[in-house]
Amino acid sequence: MENQEEFLEFAISKFLKFGSKRFTLDDLAHEMGVSKKTIYRHFSSKEEIVQESLKYLLNKVRNEITEAIEKEKNNPIQGIISIYRIGLNNLKKFSPSFLLGLKKYYPKANELFNGFRASVIHDNVLALLQQAQIKGQIRQNVNLALTSHIYLNRLEYMLFSTHNLFDKYSSSELLEHLIINNLRGIATESYVSKLS
Repeated sequence: MENQEEFLEFAISKFLKFGSKRFTLDDLAHEMGVSKKTIYRHFSSKEEIVQESLKYLLNKVRNEITEAIEKEKNNPIQGIISIYRIGLNNLKKFSPSFLLGLKKYYPKANELFNGFRASVIHDNVLALLQQAQIKGQIRQNVNLALTSHIYLNRLEYMLFSTHNLFDKYSSSELLEHLIINNLRGIATESYVSKLS
């Protein structure tokens, strides 16, 4: 295995598509054209592969979010929209079975995912909501911590409940209806017309 980064990217793409439990090390070795012995020279277990490949993906997403926030540093609400656009574009790659598999079989990887959600998504969104409120883009009577928490939890529930909304709607349509319309609801009258 010459390039560990390529291996992790390939592994996470398969785990996301088929589920971390269902896609076996035999499948991974076969599709990569390497032996399981070669894989075990670099990783001690499948759990480590799931965890490291997820960490690889989350670091890529984290970097993308950081760049988007920096690009929109003068417009915090657009920064929030960018975070959720990036999130939706990445979440649509996740099969519901992948997330269920993390919870059931890979607690360390699940902890990593939940930590990412809490720190990168929730904390960044909350900070941007606070900046937007200071700039007069969001009404003063809005509980920002609650708003941030509701967005994050409702988004995952709605996307992956009994029906995967990604099967029916585009990411841009979901962004408009799940995020932008809600931001319009908390924005000041003077800022509402600027939301797109």
